[in-house]
Amino acid sequence: MNKAYFIGIGGIGVSALAKFYLERNWQVSGSDVCESGITADLKKRGAEVLIGQKEENIKDFDLVVFSPAIKEDNPELKRAREKGIKALSYPQALGELTKEYFTVAVSGTHGKSTTTAMLGLILIKAGLDPTIIVGTKLKEFGDSNYWGGKSKYLVIEACEHEASFLNYWPQIILITNIEADHLDYYGNLENIKKSFREFVSHLKQEGVLIKRSDVEIDFPNTTEFSLKEKEIMNSVLKVPGEHNILNALAALKTARALGVDDKISLSALSQYQGSWRRFEITELPDFILIDDYAHHPTEIEATLKAAREKYLDKKIYCVFQPHQYQRTQFLFNDFVSVFKNSISQGLIDKLMFLDVYDVKGREGSGEERKYDSAKLAEAVKARRIDAESLRKELEGGEVVIMMGAGDIYNLSEELKNTCIV
Repeated sequence: MNKAYFIGIGGIGVSALAKFYLERNWQVSGSDVCESGITADLKKRGAEVLIGQKEENIKDFDLVVFSPAIKEDNPELKRAREKGIKALSYPQALGELTKEYFTVAVSGTHGKSTTTAMLGLILIKAGLDPTIIVGTKLKEFGDSNYWGGKSKYLVIEACEHEASFLNYWPQIILITNIEADHLDYYGNLENIKKSFREFVSHLKQEGVLIKRSDVEIDFPNTTEFSLKEKEIMNSVLKVPGEHNILNALAALKTARALGVDDKISLSALSQYQGSWRRFEITELPDFILIDDYAHHPTEIEATLKAAREKYLDKKIYCVFQPHQYQRTQFLFNDFVSVFKNSISQGLIDKLMFLDVYDVKGREGSGEERKYDSAKLAEAVKARRIDAESLRKELEGGEVVIMMGAGDIYNLSEELKNTCIV
C-alpha cells in the first residue's frame, strides 16, 4: 500500500487532497499544530493525524505533501528531503493531478470557492461524476471540502496566491475577476494580470477560457459573462447579492462548455444552499448571525450590499477582523473608503473591529505593523473591540455580520450561545 504524509493536514486545501488519496486506498497520515473539525473528519475517514510537527514523524513514505505556509526549515519537511522522499507543495501535488484529469480550474480574486461549489453541484446533477476540490465546506458534500467522483473530470479552486495556479494544466479556465490583492507578493495590479495571462497560456489550443467581460485577457476560444444576463438568475438563486449572480452565471457558462443543458444547471443552482462562511446565516432567538469570509474591500462591499438587500428594515452590525497586517497596509485606503461608504449609504448601522489576524510565518515585523485595527477604526470613526464587549453591544433583533478570513468564526460559534437579557 502506498503511503502519503501531509504537513499541515488541517488546512482547507491540503485536507481535501488528503481525502483524495484516502479514497484511492493510500495510507494517509499527517500533522498539524492543533486539532480542528477538519482533522476530526480526516480521522473518521481513516487518516492518522498527529498534533505537532517533529522530524521523527517522517518515516518511509512514498509522498510528502506540505502546505504553502510550511517553511523550508520545518523539521518534517527537512527530514523528508534528507531521506530523499518525493516532497511536493500542495499546489505542486494538485498540479500533478491536473495532468491526469480533464481539469476545470476556477480562478479569480473573489468568488472562487462559491463558483467552484456551484459548478461542482451542476456537474454532479448532470451525471458527469466529477472529483471536486474546493476551498470551503459544503452542506451538499456532508460539510466537506471534497467530493470524490469516478469520471475523468476534476474541478479545482485555482488560487493566485504566490502564483500557485501556475502549477496547474487545465482544459478549461474560469476567471471570476482580477483585482489588486496579495500585493506583498505581486507588488502591483499589473503583475497580478501578468500572472493570470501566464496561467491562461497553459491552455492548449482546444482549451476554453470563461471570463467576466471586464477581464482583459485574450484567448481564441473565450466565453464571457456579465450582469447584463442577470435576469436568468433572478428567480433561481437562494443566496443573495449581485456577486452571487455573477458566480452563478460563471458556473452556468462553464457547464455549457461541458455540454450540460441549462435546465439541469438552473435546477442545481436553485438548490445551492451556500458554502461555509460565505454569507452563512444562523437565525438565533435574539438576533440573526451572518458569518462571512470577506476580507478584501470588494468582497466586503458585496457582502454588506447583499445583507442590506436581504434585511431592509433591520439594524445591521458589522464586526470585521482584518486579515494580515500587510494586506491591511497595502489596501488601507480601500478599506477606509468601503467602510465609510457603507456607513454613509446606510448599509450598516454599527461597525466594530477585532484585532488583526496575524498569519504566522507570513508577516514581517516592520512598518506594516502600524496598520492595525486601531488605526483602521480611527480612520473610519469606529471602535476596536473584543469578544466580551461585543456581547454588550447587542440589543436584540439586529443582524450581526462576523466578517474576515481569520479565526473570527470561533467567536461566531460562541455568539450562537449568547442570550440577550
